[in-house]
Amino acid sequence: QVQLVESGGGLVQAGGSLRLSCAASGRTFSRYIMSWFRQGPGKERDFVAHIRWSDGSTYYADSVKGRFTISRDNAKNTVYLQMNSLKPEDTAVYYCAAGVVATTHTEQYPYWGQGTRVTVSS
Repeated sequence: QVQLVESGGGLVQAGGSLRLSCAASGRTFSRYIMSWFRQGPGKERDFVAHIRWSDGSTYYADSVKGRFTISRDNAKNTVYLQMNSLKPEDTAVYYCAAGVVATTHTEQYPYWGQGTRVTVSS
């Protein structure tokens, strides 16, 4: 059974940094796309970034490009999201997701974590 467990959320001031982690278990993820999505208060769940586990290639939403970095540690089966220069509009619950299609659409991801909350104060 696939399990994704996020951690690392919290409260940070604008301009600060956080690193989120997503520990994956339950199968071999070498063929998977691992993604981060976020859902702000009263908003839809939006794509943030994804990484192809096999070769480490990445893709970012325009809103986070240059500020966020997605990476993976094969030995730990963990995906990270390093978030720098945080803004109040980055406040959201951040979700890790796994799927086999490199897409920004939530419906293409069958596996999801429970989410971790990030709050950026101004």
